[in-house]
Amino acid sequence: MTSNTTGFQKFDSAIASDSEVDESELHMTTGPPLRRSSSLFSLKEELPKPDEKEYIKFIDDERHFSLIRNLHMADFITLLNGFSGFYAIISCLRYSLTGKSNYVQRAHFFILLGLFFDFFDGRVARLRNKSSLMGQELDSLADLISFGVGPATIAFSIGFQTTVDVLFLAFWVLCGLTRLARFNISTNNIPKDHTGKSQYFEGLPIPTNLFWVMVMAFLVKKDWIHQNLPWGTVLQNTPFEFHLICVGFFIHGCGEISKSLKIPKP
Repeated sequence: MTSNTTGFQKFDSAIASDSEVDESELHMTTGPPLRRSSSLFSLKEELPKPDEKEYIKFIDDERHFSLIRNLHMADFITLLNGFSGFYAIISCLRYSLTGKSNYVQRAHFFILLGLFFDFFDGRVARLRNKSSLMGQELDSLADLISFGVGPATIAFSIGFQTTVDVLFLAFWVLCGLTRLARFNISTNNIPKDHTGKSQYFEGLPIPTNLFWVMVMAFLVKKDWIHQNLPWGTVLQNTPFEFHLICVGFFIHGCGEISKSLKIPKP
């Protein structure tokens, strides 16, 4: 018996060792995950499940850079989504250091570039007809950076900087994080159509945060930022001062974690 096969058997037996799990639960646990997208651009049809060889590669491959070797082309495109979100954050920091508005405009551009890569990775996976063991997790983490942390950093940079503002933004990001985590564990339980595609989104998908990216891009273009933010602040000169428009981030976050809000997929 080869070492590769032995490694896979150890992996399989480790999952099956819990005697409390019934047969149906065990099947769900050990079954290879599909490559699913947490974005608006989910695939029309599910890809084939990774086979046993894919697991063996991740478990028993001890070559240098084995993790990189085992990534699929679509995974590298997903990483570019994460890079775009990170560079948007860096652009915001440069704006804060220099005050030059072109940097915050660049941050908006990289958020949109992340959206492109979020769309493109699923299409590449479909063209190659290959699913990835890490695809779903990478997709969710990249989306959190590009559509959660990145936009929140832009908001802070253009003037949403009071203590309560920051708490609203933190709530918004954490709702996105929670929504992505829930998607990863619950998507198999959402009703599917005849192609295997989920019939609806449970709560607002995190890429809908781009609505606020567009709003903030408009505010930057009009120079309605910092002291000129629309609608001003409430509870001024108190520890609870906040910008009224920031309530929109809180409401949007509630929509993301809602379980009763079901949005049909296009």
